[in-house]
Amino acid sequence: MSTDALFKILVVEDQALLAMELEYVLRELGHDVIGCAMDAEEAMAMAGATAPDVALVDMNLRDGPSGRDVAQSLNQTYGTVAVFLTANPEQIPSCFAGALGVLVKPFESQTLRDVLIFAGQFAKDGTIGEIPQRFRLAPWVLEAPPAADQV
Repeated sequence: MSTDALFKILVVEDQALLAMELEYVLRELGHDVIGCAMDAEEAMAMAGATAPDVALVDMNLRDGPSGRDVAQSLNQTYGTVAVFLTANPEQIPSCFAGALGVLVKPFESQTLRDVLIFAGQFAKDGTIGEIPQRFRLAPWVLEAPPAADQV
């Protein structure tokens, strides 16, 4: 994965309008959206068909707070870089379970673009660039060099 390549992105969001908006913005930015899933089971099925480079994962899905499990499974199974999405920053976990960080809703398309560039650069060479606004970096990123199964 590189910052100048297009990403295969999986959107895991249970609010249909937001998922459609994200899909539209991501396509406008030149990325390939492999699908929009509303729960953990659907997300893993879509990922199995086309392993995503990046997953934007709502922390609380329609099947409960399964976003953390989805992010961890995608990371461990496919090496997917996961970014949590949440409208409730008070629910941001201390353990990011395979996610690079959290993007707090609502956000601008420019912020989403910046987060994708940041994630791509980190996945490529482990460097931490300027952290985009409204993005909270996972504590593990600053604590130690990333292990292959953490990104």
